[in-house]
Amino acid sequence: MEYTNLGATGIKVSPICLGTMSFGSTAWRSWVLNEAEARPFFERAVELGINFFDTADRYSGGESEAILGRALRDLGLSRDRVVVSTKVFGPMGDDPNQRGLSRKHIMHAIGGSLSRLGMEYVDLYQIHRFDPEVPIEETLEALSDLIHTGKVLHVGASNLAAWQLSRYLSASDRHGFSRFVTVQNQYNLVHRDHERELFPLCREEGIGVVPWSPLARGFLAGNRYPGGKGETLRGTTDEYAHRLYYRDSDFAVVERVADVARNRGRSNTQIALAWLRRHPWVTALIVGVTRLEHIDEAVAALDIELSEEEILTLEEPYVPHRAESFPGL
Repeated sequence: MEYTNLGATGIKVSPICLGTMSFGSTAWRSWVLNEAEARPFFERAVELGINFFDTADRYSGGESEAILGRALRDLGLSRDRVVVSTKVFGPMGDDPNQRGLSRKHIMHAIGGSLSRLGMEYVDLYQIHRFDPEVPIEETLEALSDLIHTGKVLHVGASNLAAWQLSRYLSASDRHGFSRFVTVQNQYNLVHRDHERELFPLCREEGIGVVPWSPLARGFLAGNRYPGGKGETLRGTTDEYAHRLYYRDSDFAVVERVADVARNRGRSNTQIALAWLRRHPWVTALIVGVTRLEHIDEAVAALDIELSEEEILTLEEPYVPHRAESFPGL
């Protein structure tokens, strides 16, 4: 495993990040694995050299964070050997102050996350969404204070448009607040819209891109069908994915992925991940897994070098999507 810097920071991370949204409670999502089912995935990830783990307080109401923390401790990993990121924004209760990016919620949220993780600090603390109801200066000052108190090492953002990220960066520079070092947005072969504005901004500002859903929530695996059908429980019940994908042009991209995969003797998953890894602005890919072979496939994809002809084949059918509002997970 070759490691890379987390954005412009000195932290070294594996190019595959284990996403833990799929670990928690079926009461949150029917396809989620419980703690006993999730434990082998952490063991396999560590065996393969993965040291980067991503979660959010919102996932399974915090249970994902708790599972991640217990797994890393039980594996006997010292805190300096793992890089952990979590997020803040989503509702963590019924009260209006138990959500969003106010200073009040951020201070409570980090305390809850650290308690569930069983850690003194997180390496990367990310805002999960843009909050139009809170001044960005309030959010940035609170995040900077978390860095100053040692509860957070670096801050990042998720699901921002280019204009939103630009506002945060401008405010950070004006007031001396800590800057975002990473952006975690959706990016895959059927959702490339951020190539137009967001990613050029990230390159210009030295911000690392850590894509979520590199396989389009499993859509690129080739086991989804028109009408919201699929071969897996998640494929048939993931309404969020049904809103994002399933256009004719999306299926045309999957067909190209399958063609390249067959010619290479590889899986759709590996080809889709290899395409993402070729972009210099991509720091690490957040891979969510529900079967152990998913981790092996992801790591094996790191060795694939696509030809220019293959890249053209994969990219040609793409049709941009409409602007997304990124509804809550």
